[in-house]
Amino acid sequence: RKSTTPPTTAKSSGKSRKKKVFVLDTSVLLHDHQSITNFDKHDVAIPITVLEELDKFKIGNDTKNFSAREVIRFIDKLSIGNSLQEWIPLGKGKGKFKVVLNAQPKSFDAEDIYAKGKNDHKIINAALHLKEQLPGVEVTLVTKDINLRIKGKALGILSADYETGKVSNENIQPTSIVTVENVESEQIRQIFTKGFIEEDGILGKNKAANGYYILKNGKSSSLAVYNPHLDRIERIEKEFVYGIKQKN
Repeated sequence: RKSTTPPTTAKSSGKSRKKKVFVLDTSVLLHDHQSITNFDKHDVAIPITVLEELDKFKIGNDTKNFSAREVIRFIDKLSIGNSLQEWIPLGKGKGKFKVVLNAQPKSFDAEDIYAKGKNDHKIINAALHLKEQLPGVEVTLVTKDINLRIKGKALGILSADYETGKVSNENIQPTSIVTVENVESEQIRQIFTKGFIEEDGILGKNKAANGYYILKNGKSSSLAVYNPHLDRIERIEKEFVYGIKQKN
């Protein structure tokens, strides 16, 4: 089986490679049940939310059901004599593995910014938590869900797609997110109903091509991206992959 060499790995030159942690979501594990061991000497983590979602997929005869069962068996074997809350060695030439519990980042809280109780936002929080707990370590969120990658990017998390046997070279790099306060309530309503609004000076000096923004009016808010080609602000909406839906 081919192991994964992350695209940003430095060439061997006698210098130590930068330590990395890859946070995997459910879509990756269902796509490739061996993905946990496919990151060479780098560490791999999964949020407890992902473990809960895998449990829902373990019954059935589809490929995703088989993958869910295999991943659960693998993690169960790792847990023998070990605590899943601590880093567990994955074997010779591999990194370590752990399950992230009760992640409460101090910088950004994805559940506050996007919505409470959504699994995707809990997964982002797990990546944010690890980033805060491991200064100097490159933390990357790996998911097949493009919208989850964009949401992670908006909060400063490196994000990448996963293809069987490799992390896609088309990594989404993090960028700063700008909060725009006091947006008219009607504009917030329109971006939810239409999916976009004309820019019309809303972003002011913060307007940037493909920039990410949180539009706020009191307790109402929306994550959005500026489309320079159409000169409009477009809402970032959730798309479902592999039948995974967020909890309400």
